[in-house]
Amino acid sequence: MRLLVTGGAGFIGSNFVHYILGKYPDHEVIDLDALTYAGSLGNLEGLMDNPRHRFVQGRIEDGRLVGELMEGVDVVINFAAESHVDRSILEPQVFIETNVVGTQVLLDAALQYKVRLFYQISTDEVYGALELNSTERFTEDSPLRPNSPYAASKTSADLLARAYHRTYGLPVVISRCSNNYGPRQHPEKFIPTVILNALHDKPIPIYGDGLYVRDWIHVLDHCRAIDLIMNKRRIGEVYNIGPDNEWANIDLARKILQIMGKPEDLLQSVTDRPGHDRRYALDNDKLERELDWKPSISFDHGLAETVRWYTEGGK
Repeated sequence: MRLLVTGGAGFIGSNFVHYILGKYPDHEVIDLDALTYAGSLGNLEGLMDNPRHRFVQGRIEDGRLVGELMEGVDVVINFAAESHVDRSILEPQVFIETNVVGTQVLLDAALQYKVRLFYQISTDEVYGALELNSTERFTEDSPLRPNSPYAASKTSADLLARAYHRTYGLPVVISRCSNNYGPRQHPEKFIPTVILNALHDKPIPIYGDGLYVRDWIHVLDHCRAIDLIMNKRRIGEVYNIGPDNEWANIDLARKILQIMGKPEDLLQSVTDRPGHDRRYALDNDKLERELDWKPSISFDHGLAETVRWYTEGGK
C-alpha cells in the first residue's frame, strides 16, 4: 500500500510515519511537509534512508506538487495543519490558507487520481466547549460549534471532506481526537512548555484560573486508532478518538512538577486568551463498539516517559 501522509514531519504525523513503517513491511510512505516552525526533519530521524519512505518538502496548497505526488497513491492521510490556537487568534488567514484551501487542493487531487481513501485528521475543538462541571461528552452527532479561528478552519476542512464524499463519491473518513501528548511535540504546546520551563526553573504560564479541562491521549494510542480506522472503517463516517482522561490544566501541571521534583511556585497565572473553551471531552463508544479500540498506554506511564524524553534531550 502506498500512503501520502501530509504533515508527516510534525508531532502526530511523524509519530504515525514511524508507527506505520515499523508495523507494515509492505507499506510505502510519501511524506509531504512544509517544514514550518512546527515540523522538523529531526522528527524523522532513522527514516530518511528508508527506501519505503520518501520525504518531500512542500505545501499542501501547491496544486502542481500535490498532483505529482498523488499518482499511484492508495490512501491520503491529511495531518497537515496550522494547529496552535493562540497563533490563529493573531493570524487567522494563515490557518484558512493551510487548513481550508490546502485541504481542498488535496481533495481535488485525490478525486482526480481515484485514491481508495481520503482520511481527514480533525480535532475535538470543532464541537466547541462543554460546561466545566458537566458529565456530557461530545459524540459524532454533536453540533459543530467552533470557537476559535483554528477550530473554525478545521471545521471547514471537515465539511469540505464530507461534501466531496456526498457530491463526488470520494471515499472519505474523518476522525476527531482529543489532546495528544508524547515525544516530538513542539515546545509551544502545554505539556512540553511545562516540562521545559520546569527543567530550567522558569515560570510556567497558566491561563486564568487554570481550570480549563482537556482529555489527554498518548500519541501512539492515537496512531493505533488511525490505523484501525484506515483499515476497518465505514466510508463516509466520523469517528471520535477519546481516552476518558480529563485533567484541569493546573492539576496536570502540578502532576508534571511532582514527577520532576520541582516546586509548585513555578506556576504563574497569566492573562487568559480570548474565547478560551472551558472543557473538551469525547465519547468514543462508536470506535470501541465498531472497531474494538481502547487506549493501551496508562497516563501515569505515558506522562513519565514523556517527561523523560524531553529532559533527556529528545532521545
